[in-house]
Amino acid sequence: MIKVSVMYPYAAGARFDHTYYRERHMPMMKQLLGAACLYYTVDKGIAGGAPATDPVYVAKCDFVCTSLEAFLAARGPHAQEIRADIANYTDIQPVLQISEVVVERSDV
Repeated sequence: MIKVSVMYPYAAGARFDHTYYRERHMPMMKQLLGAACLYYTVDKGIAGGAPATDPVYVAKCDFVCTSLEAFLAARGPHAQEIRADIANYTDIQPVLQISEVVVERSDV
């Protein structure tokens, strides 16, 4: 199992429409990725590690996927559509990280 993290670095004055991201972009992504995506999460940055500091990331999402190969195969045919939709909610260049999930839940 892998996790694809998409992070949007905080920048003063940058635009990020959290409602559009949560209600339109992410459901579209889940539909496009299909069975390759088991589930996703969305985070909204509210603060940095020190009191009264800005968040490192204004937003972040994680796609938990069956495998890297399945994710790439599902995303590939839709890459242009996905990139085009980014302009609808932000002017921030996202940062991507792909990780192997070694612990999914700590409560078991």
